[in-house]
This record gives sequence, C-alpha cells and structure tokens, in this order.
Amino acid sequence: MRISRWTALWILIVAVLVVVEASIVTGVLSLNNLVGFFILFVFGLVVITVMAIVGAVFVGMFVSHRILSTQGFTPFEQEMLRMRQDVKELAKRVEELGARLGFPADAKRP
Repeated sequence: MRISRWTALWILIVAVLVVVEASIVTGVLSLNNLVGFFILFVFGLVVITVMAIVGAVFVGMFVSHRILSTQGFTPFEQEMLRMRQDVKELAKRVEELGARLGFPADAKRP
C-alpha cells in the first residue's frame, strides 16, 4: 500500500501535535513563553479545524451518495409494497361485496 504525499503530511502534522501535547502533559516541555504558546495553540487549532472540515465534507459526500444512488428496493420494502397492493385489492373486493349486498360505498363503518 502506497501513502500519498498529502496523507504523509497530515500524519506528520498530527504526530507533531501529539508529541507536543504529550511533552506538555508530562512536563518535558514548559511553555512559559506566551507568544510561543499562542503560536502553537493557533497552529493546533487551524490543523484540527481543517481536518474537521475535510472530514465533514467526506461524510456529507458519503451520505448524499447513499441517499441519491439509484438502488433497488430492499426485500423489506418490496414486501411492504406487495402488502400494500394486497390491502388495496382486499378493500376493492369488500366494496364490491358491500355494493352487492346493498350497502352504500360512502357509509361509515363501525
């Protein structure tokens, strides 16, 4: 499997962020310099924001593709459509029987 340059770049950026965070938590790296801490914070925020937007775009593309793809009906949906047709046919037969027996078609049923 071959990794593209962009994938390697993102993996490198995330790895750097993880190493910096682990260094801060363990106390190896002390950020007393306010400007350096601010730049590191903004860098991490930008990277996380870009990755979140890219991920949201991919999820949106996946969901819209699933919704708009021309797939056939599932077996459950096919069965529901057959049952709907059966109900329509039975209702028509009941109305025909009612007409033969002299019940009006628009009479309310109990």
